[in-house]
Amino acid sequence: MKGNTQEIVLPAEWAEQEFVQLTWPHAQTDWAYMLDEVNACFVDIAREIALRQKLLIVCADRLATQTLLRGCNLENILLVEFPSNDTWARDHGGITIFSNGKRVICDFGFNAWGLKFPAHHDNQLTRRLFERGIWGKETGYKNCLDFILEGGSIESDGRGSLLTTTQCLLAPNRNYKSREEITVLLTDCFGLQQVLWLTHGYLAGDDTDSHVDTLARLCPHDTIAYVQCLDESDEHYEELAKMEGELRDFKTLDGNPFRLLPLPMADAVYDESGERLPATYANFLIINTAVLMPAYNSPKDEIARKQLQKAFPGYEILKIDCRALIRQHGSLHCVTMQYPKLRYRH
Repeated sequence: MKGNTQEIVLPAEWAEQEFVQLTWPHAQTDWAYMLDEVNACFVDIAREIALRQKLLIVCADRLATQTLLRGCNLENILLVEFPSNDTWARDHGGITIFSNGKRVICDFGFNAWGLKFPAHHDNQLTRRLFERGIWGKETGYKNCLDFILEGGSIESDGRGSLLTTTQCLLAPNRNYKSREEITVLLTDCFGLQQVLWLTHGYLAGDDTDSHVDTLARLCPHDTIAYVQCLDESDEHYEELAKMEGELRDFKTLDGNPFRLLPLPMADAVYDESGERLPATYANFLIINTAVLMPAYNSPKDEIARKQLQKAFPGYEILKIDCRALIRQHGSLHCVTMQYPKLRYRH
């Protein structure tokens, strides 16, 4: 968006990245009862990222975490000790914009998806990392703490279009603002030309109030990969069908329909109490040469991988077993946050 003196860009996830952030599980998080299992999943994610680019890990115990990472490319891993409440870096991590070509880390307020859980440590992590100099002297910091916004709730194509959901961004336990007010805030902060609002779609067991990164994802070349439910007996069928209809109606800035790539509805997974967990193939992470895709030990994993290969033909699509992550109602994209390189190229 070009104003009188300022051009702002919210990069797409596929913009060239400097590093990815993980916030590591520890015994004071909700993972305490299954720490070994979730650590193994985090190591799998860390290994694939560090093979290809740099990785920042925020952890409670640097030496203990480094021990877990034996066998990973430690030269590409930076371990930083800070207290944290939980591990969902997508939502407590900083959001990067470029303002007149300068990289700026926006530090939005994080209230654990509407005051559902403690977040007093997580809400300070971006500022603490900036003060530690993680992004370097050429990167700016923008205090946006008066606006509650989680990274998992927005998708950018890097060219002025943003995809989000009304159920999350208009939730009264976040900002108490109207759709029009939120649209203005997003447009001004991220230099947008349009905000595409999904009013339908949800996943059972989702704590986030329908984060868009569990439902539909912007991909290169005006493509949207989205969760499609074909089973009329599934509780999600009607809502996801209505979401699909909304996606068909959306237009690019050129006035053309988006290319839609359906991802299969993941097989139903339940916890010990019988509650359905929010397994989804839309919760993938794009890194510089690969896409890390959540897998759930299902034949549908390979169907989803082949669909994502259509969206990212030049990338390696890697399956990561995320059955541990959905036990706490999240998946792969939820535990990561990417940071683009200092010099932005779409």
